Amino acid sequence: MKLRQQSLTTFAIAAVALFVLPLLVQPFGDGWVRIIDAALLYVLLALGLNIVVGYAGLLDLGYVAFYAVGAYLFALLASPHLLNTFPGLRAYFPNGLHTSLWLVIPLGALVAGAFGVLLGAPTLKLRGDYLAIVTLGFGEIIRELVTNLNKPINFTNGAQGLSDIDSARIFGMDLNKTKHIFGFEISGVTQYYYLFLALVLASVFICYRLERSRIGRAWMAIREDEIAAKAMGINTRDMKLLAFGMGATFGGVSGVMFATFQRFVSPESFALNESVMIVAMVVLGGIGHIPGVIVGALLLAALPETLRYVAGPLQEMSGGRLDASILRQLLISSAMIAIMLLRPRGLWPSPEHGKAGAPKGGQA
Repeated sequence: MKLRQQSLTTFAIAAVALFVLPLLVQPFGDGWVRIIDAALLYVLLALGLNIVVGYAGLLDLGYVAFYAVGAYLFALLASPHLLNTFPGLRAYFPNGLHTSLWLVIPLGALVAGAFGVLLGAPTLKLRGDYLAIVTLGFGEIIRELVTNLNKPINFTNGAQGLSDIDSARIFGMDLNKTKHIFGFEISGVTQYYYLFLALVLASVFICYRLERSRIGRAWMAIREDEIAAKAMGINTRDMKLLAFGMGATFGGVSGVMFATFQRFVSPESFALNESVMIVAMVVLGGIGHIPGVIVGALLLAALPETLRYVAGPLQEMSGGRLDASILRQLLISSAMIAIMLLRPRGLWPSPEHGKAGAPKGGQA
């Protein structure tokens, strides 16, 4: 009973802290709240990739492709671009194409999930480095596709990207507009924080339930020993496809949120370094452990932005001889190397990992 009361107290304190966090940060500038918003988007992405990499043990270096699918889907369905490309559609949409966000979220999850299964189907027999290379190629194919789908018919506007994307609306309220509630000024980025937080909490619940379900245990059996899992009667083919599809849905939803938050998407937002960064978040935090993945995502998402304030003074000390962006990347890489040397299993590894092989009762 006492332990349960302590858990409820911890949960209540965490809930209050998460609720007031943007309100405390907002007076220092909306830029800091935007950093937190971006970090929450990366948490969504890391949780999705954790299903593929952490639970099923499938190394996916093209995960950013599903992020791009969701972002471009919402950008096309909630911007003037399609009507400008196909003027004949204006008769059907006289007020413009403004598809509801709440319709595109499940649609983005469904389309991204289909792309995930499409990626998983030809890679079922691949493992390790070979699987990583194929998924990396898939991610680059999607990026090149959205870059070059501007001729002969302009679907994606190429490298220029898509702009004038609709902002999110909840019960008719535009989240991009500042509101005043009980004397408090709530900026647009703060309103997006609560939307992203709700999605993160829902995703954590889904991942928690998946981890403890028969499907989650099947994924982990495949991760530990695929041959043994198959011998135990687990349909490894379907389980792998399900892992790819389920992980991709998180990427699709994250992409939809990115598009409505930024109101602009372009191919450069979905480069290879984004996929590598998301994988690093999962590995750095602790593969297969939800709290660790969240910590890793928050750390690596916020670190580059906060180090801007360190790289600037260091550049001035060097008389401008050091480039601030290169110096920032050097600091990030050094921090990641130090963390992995000190915590090789991640910042917050799964407590169950490795227990099966430990000796019992001091026996050798």
